[in-house]
Amino acid sequence: MEYRFQDIEQEYLKKWEEEKIFKSVENNDKSTKYYVLEMFPYPSGKIHMGHVRNYAIGDVINRYYRMTGKNTLHPMGWDAFGMPAENAAIKSGIHPAKWTYENIDYMKNQLKKLGFSYDWDREVTTCNPDYYRWNQWIFLKMFEKGIAYRKSALVNWCPHDLTVLANEQVIDGKCWRCGTPVVQKEIPSWYLKITDYAERLLQDLEKLKGKWPSQVLTMQENWIGKSIGATIKFPIKDLDEYLEVFTTRPDTIYGVTFMAVAPENPIVLKLAQGTPYEEEVKQFVEKIKSLSTKERGIVEEKEGVFTGRYAINPLTGEEVPIYAANYILWGYGTGAIMAVPAHDERDFEFAKKYSIPIKVVVKPTDKEWDFEKGAYEDEGILINSGPFNNLNSKDAKEKITQLLEEKGIGKKTINYRLRDWNISRQRYWGTPIPVVYCEDCGIVPVPEEELPVVLPQNVEFTGIGGSPLSKVEEFVNTTCPKCGKPAKRETDTMDTFFDSSWYFLRYCDPKNEEKPFEKSKADYWMPVDIYIGGIEHAVLHLLYSRFFTKFLKDIGLVDIDEPFERLLTQGMVLKKWISIEKLLEILGLNEESSVEELKSKIQEIFNR
Repeated sequence: MEYRFQDIEQEYLKKWEEEKIFKSVENNDKSTKYYVLEMFPYPSGKIHMGHVRNYAIGDVINRYYRMTGKNTLHPMGWDAFGMPAENAAIKSGIHPAKWTYENIDYMKNQLKKLGFSYDWDREVTTCNPDYYRWNQWIFLKMFEKGIAYRKSALVNWCPHDLTVLANEQVIDGKCWRCGTPVVQKEIPSWYLKITDYAERLLQDLEKLKGKWPSQVLTMQENWIGKSIGATIKFPIKDLDEYLEVFTTRPDTIYGVTFMAVAPENPIVLKLAQGTPYEEEVKQFVEKIKSLSTKERGIVEEKEGVFTGRYAINPLTGEEVPIYAANYILWGYGTGAIMAVPAHDERDFEFAKKYSIPIKVVVKPTDKEWDFEKGAYEDEGILINSGPFNNLNSKDAKEKITQLLEEKGIGKKTINYRLRDWNISRQRYWGTPIPVVYCEDCGIVPVPEEELPVVLPQNVEFTGIGGSPLSKVEEFVNTTCPKCGKPAKRETDTMDTFFDSSWYFLRYCDPKNEEKPFEKSKADYWMPVDIYIGGIEHAVLHLLYSRFFTKFLKDIGLVDIDEPFERLLTQGMVLKKWISIEKLLEILGLNEESSVEELKSKIQEIFNR
């Protein structure tokens, strides 16, 4: 008899859908719940093999736990805002909404044909107003608590198209669309103060050890980048100002032979003003500002110029030259450093190039070091350091920091590599930021009862002249919620990472029209028991999701500290395939092994 698998599959797919086989319902016994989640896809048009691999893993896990008696939640949705839809509108004249929803329909049909065990009643689509309304609500809560704030920031700017560009839109320093050289421009942007959560984000990684891949934990720890050191003030000769620097090595202060400042630091041009080096400094600053932010972060060759000014070492009284240097980044730390070329490789390279003296102040305890060949960056015993000679680095750090504090020229400081999150995007296809600007009242949040601020449909997409929203007068022109006078809406939209930083909570209560989700339902389902996705999301998405969860806990919406109990990073689909024989070998099994043995091995992996 012919096996009509296509007919049989269709019959059962229909039966599963009609009977809602995979529908999830809360019960009174939380011990039975199991929340299985794969990272939701961007609706690019078609499901690819990477999707299939990811979702097949989640499907197997969900079905397994359902068969063992667990009350499982296995939802699916769409990370639907983003630049590709807008690019499609510019290129083909298709409205982003039409392009996105057509893709969703097609991809949803593909997923259904694959027979995955999703509860489609809980489907979430981030570009729907019923979802991004709550993006805006969360933003307003962050604004109320001082977590969301506005400041100026450097961005990639195309002077021809008059628009901000993402790093991905800058190719060889030029605009991807028109080929015009890109420059850095400072414009106002909205930020989230994730740095307020840096210590909690770091400490709570301990809770995830043994549950998350160690590689992911290390990547997050390094991204947060906690450093303990000192902030030190270096007076500037002939100016009633000082350079403030942060260093993790106050024990090397006697070895400072120059100061290095980010070219974008406003003080650079002030330093050079009236000196013979003013024009050279201006040219160097303009050269650096012509780089994209991505290029700016990659320094292959260290370059710099002397500003014509000197700083004074607060402990030695020595005058040291101040350079503008390309390996110092504005927005990281104070945008200035004390340079100790004998004990920092980057400073060493710069000093060698520009013939700056190199002064050794720390010697190794157990070996010889050739300071002509490179910097000694480890700790050791202090030399050439006045009253601190013969101290080990650890003790010297404490004593020198104490002396700086006594003199009022420094203090012990904890610093983080983590920077506040810029969520402003000068694009249409994203969540509108719910604030207005009033000449009398300043920045005014849109009242909660007026949410959502909905994207207008009558928008022209040219790719020129900034956000398309800024040209929609009926959207931009509004009234101030405080005073009733004419006001202007914010035309920036949110970074799409905002959408994906809490969607797993919306799955708990996706049809709620009164709040993002009912706390009792989140209390039941959360945390996600196993989260499955690519390791490429190890830092930003996962870090932002952890940050959102902690903020939502602070305002009383959830009781958990961490959103994902276990994390499975499934790898990527490459051309090389693994045979069943090889897989069994890896698992320590063979063709004679029973299904029960296979299930036991898989369960063992999940429980690691």
